[in-house]
Amino acid sequence: MGAVTDDEVIRKRLLIDGDGAGDDRRINVLLKGFTKWCNSPGTPEEEFTQYQRMMGILAQCEFSMGKTLMVYDMNLREMENYEKIYTNIEQNITSAHDKIAECKKEIQRAKRIRKNRQEYDALAKVIQQHPDRHETLKQLEALDKELQQLSRIKENVDAKLELRKKQFHVLLSTIQELQQTLENDDKSDNDENSHESPAQNGE
Repeated sequence: MGAVTDDEVIRKRLLIDGDGAGDDRRINVLLKGFTKWCNSPGTPEEEFTQYQRMMGILAQCEFSMGKTLMVYDMNLREMENYEKIYTNIEQNITSAHDKIAECKKEIQRAKRIRKNRQEYDALAKVIQQHPDRHETLKQLEALDKELQQLSRIKENVDAKLELRKKQFHVLLSTIQELQQTLENDDKSDNDENSHESPAQNGE
């Protein structure tokens, strides 16, 4: 005969004792009543009353067992749901890391653009110190256009970086809320297990 796991012992215990509402006592009362009903002669009315009482106790035990099975199935579904949430969180964390890496690259590009703009500004000042010449004007115009283009690029990068920061903040908030929900559920499960332990020790 194979070894019985803790889960099987707990499941059988729940099937016998329901949710800890005294089904063990009901079964004992039912067995004693049945034995008495079989061995003690009585009037038909008394026997019928005893029979009805036993059927009532049996119905209560069956109801508790059905309720326990429903709770057990619900817990299984909850565990599957938590597994899905956990997997989703892991995927979100991986996605967040990827977005952070992309944001860092965009920041580096923005820094290079800013550095280039500063160099172009310094070059423009040097050019302005030289005598006005036709070629110098053409170069200045080209630099102006390039500076404008770089400014637009920088604005686009800054806007995209700000959007990524907001998205990442929302993602982190969602992850924290999910983790808090899991911690609260784990705490509730531990509290329920601590309430069930005294009933099991009393067997």
